Amino acid sequence: MIFLSSVAARLRTQPPSPTIHDAGEIARKYRYWRGRVMYSTTAGYAIFYLVRNNMPIATKSITDEFGFSNTQWGAVLSAGTVIYAFSKFLSGVIGDRANPRYLLGIALLVSALVNLVFGFAASLGCFAALWALNSLFQGVGVPPCTRLLTYWYSPREIGRAWGVWNASHQIGSAVIAVWAGYLVANHGWRAAFLAPAGVAIVGAFWLMNRLTDSPESMGLPPIEVYKERVKRPADAPSVPFREIFVRHILANRWVWVVSVANFFVYIVRIGIVNWAPKYLIEARGFTLARAGISLSLFEVAGIFGALASGWLSDTVFRGRRGPVSAGFMLCLVASVLALFAVPSGRVPAMMALFAALGFFVYGPQMLVAVAAADFATKVASASAVGLTGLFGYLGAAFCNLATGMLVDRYGWNGALWLYAVSAVVGCALLASTWAKASPLLREESA
Repeated sequence: MIFLSSVAARLRTQPPSPTIHDAGEIARKYRYWRGRVMYSTTAGYAIFYLVRNNMPIATKSITDEFGFSNTQWGAVLSAGTVIYAFSKFLSGVIGDRANPRYLLGIALLVSALVNLVFGFAASLGCFAALWALNSLFQGVGVPPCTRLLTYWYSPREIGRAWGVWNASHQIGSAVIAVWAGYLVANHGWRAAFLAPAGVAIVGAFWLMNRLTDSPESMGLPPIEVYKERVKRPADAPSVPFREIFVRHILANRWVWVVSVANFFVYIVRIGIVNWAPKYLIEARGFTLARAGISLSLFEVAGIFGALASGWLSDTVFRGRRGPVSAGFMLCLVASVLALFAVPSGRVPAMMALFAALGFFVYGPQMLVAVAAADFATKVASASAVGLTGLFGYLGAAFCNLATGMLVDRYGWNGALWLYAVSAVVGCALLASTWAKASPLLREESA
């Protein structure tokens, strides 16, 4: 009980510290902490992927060793993904009222410990249960990062800041794609869970040392005041969180639109992340090493896609995420259809195409979260991003199960058509937000 009370106390948001009034000290502290928050959340969330995206690389070895069908393994992945989806949403609600420093660190620590146990599992039921538990704590990863980004970066720069942080997805995925490929090939699939877990345990304690809470907890003014974008009324009333949640989330049409769009974006993204190695080996004759490199290129190109989309939406489109998201999705449709046209044996062409897929899917994937945070404002940003995550990973769960069934019945082309149609629907939904921007930016320009 004493231990649980201590954990609960650490998870509470830090109260405001005495306000610093010296302009030079404020600027110095903001400069230092914004950099520290950015590199810590980026590195920290990348480590989450070491104990999450090790699964796709190990999938073929596990299914071959135990004789699982694609449908059986798709069910294992889908069970974990459904848990992840609801965890991300509930963690978003908690994340708006919790200390991100400990919420992020504790979640990574538990995920690492579950990976250690997974490395010794030997039945379908154990795999499903452990991966569901891992997914429960993996779902906690994004909301604390969302809270930190929206509290330390203003609406005019959040697209670019999010683009930099979003590289954590690709950095972690690219590293584990190559590392897990090496571990599976040389030491067996179990090593792909045990070794990354050790790194994640160290990373969890490092995060708890590096992170902080809001600027106000450091005695600094809110980011809008510091950047002189929006002036906060001195007598702003305290609004109950339930009222904030209803007004900024449940009654916010545009948060729901981008959340539903995320369902279809994630069908494409997770379809590639979870199934590409198996597809490339079985349908294209790739070696495990080449399949890992292809997935790594997909992730690395995604870094540049997220950065480009963030920059374009902040500068060219002045905070409107819809035009960039829709344009990227249209290019994603063309890239998925191009998979049908590349002949087997054309390894460089297929690798280049996977890079294009990564560039065009990670732009909208990142901007959906930014748009949701924009529409909900920072007081409910983690909840809004949690809702997009719920829909995204429900899409991922559907994708995992549907992909397994389609491949078993119709071959890999059946799965590719699912991804192409999903990209078309996602494009249409995101295009409907074409003229929408953050309410704070609209207030400023009024």
